[in-house]
Amino acid sequence: MSFWVFHLSGWLVFAATTVVFSYTGRWTDIGRLLPYLLPYLVGCLTCLPLRHVYKSVRLSERPWPNMLATGMLVSLAGAHVWMGVDLAISLFVHQAPYIRSGLPFAQAYPSMVYRRAVPLLIWTILYLGIKVQRDWKEQRQKAEKAAALAQAAQLQMLRYQLNPHFLFNSMNSIRALIDEDETKARELITELSEFLRYSLESKDASDVPLRHELEAIRHYFAIQKKRYEDKLEVVYDIEPEAGDVLIPSFLVHPLVENAVKYGMRTSPLPLVIRLEARVEAGALRVEISNSGRWVGPGGTDDGADGGTGTGLENVRLRLENAFPGRHRFEIIEKEGGVHIYMEIRSLRGTQDGASA
Repeated sequence: MSFWVFHLSGWLVFAATTVVFSYTGRWTDIGRLLPYLLPYLVGCLTCLPLRHVYKSVRLSERPWPNMLATGMLVSLAGAHVWMGVDLAISLFVHQAPYIRSGLPFAQAYPSMVYRRAVPLLIWTILYLGIKVQRDWKEQRQKAEKAAALAQAAQLQMLRYQLNPHFLFNSMNSIRALIDEDETKARELITELSEFLRYSLESKDASDVPLRHELEAIRHYFAIQKKRYEDKLEVVYDIEPEAGDVLIPSFLVHPLVENAVKYGMRTSPLPLVIRLEARVEAGALRVEISNSGRWVGPGGTDDGADGGTGTGLENVRLRLENAFPGRHRFEIIEKEGGVHIYMEIRSLRGTQDGASA
């Protein structure tokens, strides 16, 4: 809508200004005034295919020199089209090519093209300038939204980590192990400290390698194994190449937390959780599955409490902001288990050794 407002108002101002200063006929002579105004209508319409060209080649995404050179060439081509239509109209109205300068057609031709190319080039510069400014503003808004979502995910993770029940169970396990096996007690303290350290080190990082998040998840499962013992079984199938792919921090962990929380309520024991990650055809594919049933927001009829769905919705929104049009996020219940599929397509590269 805003394009049409700027486009039509701009051409109206341009036409009105030039006509006021250059038209010498009588304003009541409609028969002469309308043909005088027709070229401006043709110029206004000529800009529409120019806009289509700029959008189809995504000119606003190219470097400035490339953008300017392409804009000049397209404006010059549009000027020829504009002039051709003007000549066709003048042949129809005047029965001969109407050339205001009075010069022979061959001598007037460059000047005619120039007079049409300049306004088209000015229109091009204004159009691309506004589009670049709007694209930049949109990208900034997306970045701000992604940062807000990442912060929400981090705060949610801190709530998980500092959950009194989580810490209570972890400390109880450590206390029990101190008398039984001091070595295992120290190992459990290490797992807990490493798990908490990841959140602190990642709080200022928007993207981390997948392997760093998986390391934190391994620490989390090591702690949960002490709590549930043989009631929990975890299987990893991680392709090495997938570990180097950058993902938003805390993107996978809420899915794992969800699998443990609701899997323990609905699955025959032991609860089996499987993590798979691989890179195929330039896409990162992550699958998290757990035995049991899907429990949506609000719970089920058999008494299994449901959550608010905030964690999964946060993951979905972060994927939409970080990878618009390049991701898939599905939750499927099948074969006695719940499967979460996450895919990120058209990877822009990995960062080996990136720091969390």
